[in-house]
Amino acid sequence: MTPRWAYALSESMLSEPLPRRWAHSLGVARRARELRPILGDDAELMEAAAVLHDVGYSPSIAATGFHPLDGARFLRDQENVPERVVRLVAHHSFALLEAEERGLREELEAEFDLERPDLVDALVVCDMTTTPTGEHTTTPQRVDEIVSRYGPDTIVGRFIQRAATEIHASADRVCRRMAAAGEKLDTQPM
Repeated sequence: MTPRWAYALSESMLSEPLPRRWAHSLGVARRARELRPILGDDAELMEAAAVLHDVGYSPSIAATGFHPLDGARFLRDQENVPERVVRLVAHHSFALLEAEERGLREELEAEFDLERPDLVDALVVCDMTTTPTGEHTTTPQRVDEIVSRYGPDTIVGRFIQRAATEIHASADRVCRRMAAAGEKLDTQPM
């Protein structure tokens, strides 16, 4: 399985209605490629999940308004995407915490199992060190940008502030794994 199909699907869902979201998704996929030294046989799986992680924002499939759930359902039910990719999309960037804010945690947990923790961490880093326009950033800058964009008292603002410690911890774990592999991320997450 190569991620080419994932790029085509994500582009078809995001590029016209949400060009910034598409640019972000491309940046997250670039970040996934940088993590290849620690992903091994899961490198292509991660790249596919990275480029698809925000497909649930597409107006054509947004049902609940919670993009990890909408995206994962679409990928599973309409596109027959491999289960591990679907699970990563469903749970990217501590989606359970945002699902809790939205009253959807039980629904998300019941439908989609978590993927391996090391892959969850990798996708967190890919997403949370990429700006809305696809450029590199740090996890503190990204958290601040999200709070600023949505507001501190919104669902997303509250969720991202709750998740910040875990986001930074994921980044630390990924940086340590990269260092152990003799690699360094070009933008340090912390």
